[in-house]
Amino acid sequence: MASPFLFLIILIFLPFLLLFVVLIFLVRPSPAKIPIANRHVFITGGSSGIGFALALKTASEGARVSILARNRNKLEESRKAILLATGVEIGVYSADVRDPEAVQEVIDSVGEIDVLVVNHGVFLPRELDEEELEEVRFMVEVNVMGSFHVIKAALKGMKRRGTGRGPRSIAIMSSQAGQVGVYGYTAYCASKFALRGLGEALQQEVIEDDIHVSIIFPPDTKTPGLDLENSLRPDISRVIAGYSVEMKAESVAEKTLNGIKSGSFIVTCNFEGLMLSIATAGFSPQRSYIMAFCEILGASFMRFVGLCFVWNWYGIVKNCTAAATANKKIDREIMNV
Repeated sequence: MASPFLFLIILIFLPFLLLFVVLIFLVRPSPAKIPIANRHVFITGGSSGIGFALALKTASEGARVSILARNRNKLEESRKAILLATGVEIGVYSADVRDPEAVQEVIDSVGEIDVLVVNHGVFLPRELDEEELEEVRFMVEVNVMGSFHVIKAALKGMKRRGTGRGPRSIAIMSSQAGQVGVYGYTAYCASKFALRGLGEALQQEVIEDDIHVSIIFPPDTKTPGLDLENSLRPDISRVIAGYSVEMKAESVAEKTLNGIKSGSFIVTCNFEGLMLSIATAGFSPQRSYIMAFCEILGASFMRFVGLCFVWNWYGIVKNCTAAATANKKIDREIMNV
């Protein structure tokens, strides 16, 4: 006769086991592996930062690499650096992603693309009432419309390859500011949140063409533009951002490439990003039944953790605003003496 203790253990774990079994059959799209060696990887924003690190890594793994950026001098420097480091000659192309005709011309000239990495982006942190609409428009045009221009230009060629000739990938570089709103990032968050909606809808449209979409959500990353961004950040934004740990571009590139290879839709780069991905999973596609299991079990707890973060952020906003108001009052009193 089975012991009551054994019966209790079975009773406790049986629902979790059943859930796990159901998820094995439920998760969609089905798991996929994206090869990199001997395939064409096309990377926008590839002359510096994450894009350059990703170009270097994919070239070292045997890919044919093409990078696109605006600055021809930086492109040439990147080409030489990758050739020196890997012995691989990459293709470099200059175009502004805001110009759909220029982007289409480049895409048409490079041949078949197996892995498209939409990595370009700009960031001008500022409170909305201090930000010019031209700055907002600039971020939206580069981050959102630029992504549409690149994907639209490449999509027909990627689809033309048809099924049975190897899975392809479209990887879109968002940000942790594309998962949660942050003070001083109003326009930037809007542009990065948009990319997630783009990716979720696009994955449904291209899955039958064996094209797999990944959205990458890096934290603050040590790139050439980060120092400038830090200098522009409002004080409150700087305090809030101080709670997040910066990553090196090489580390983000490694996480990105691993996510692309595994066909993951949501690609996180650190533990904070993993928590955000569970808290914001929603209706996103999920290939991994293990991650789906974690999302289901962890959603309630991550909501509690999220509320704790939000409580802290609103406290920072209140305290910093009060301090700024007090400083202005002191300044006025000094001027009146």
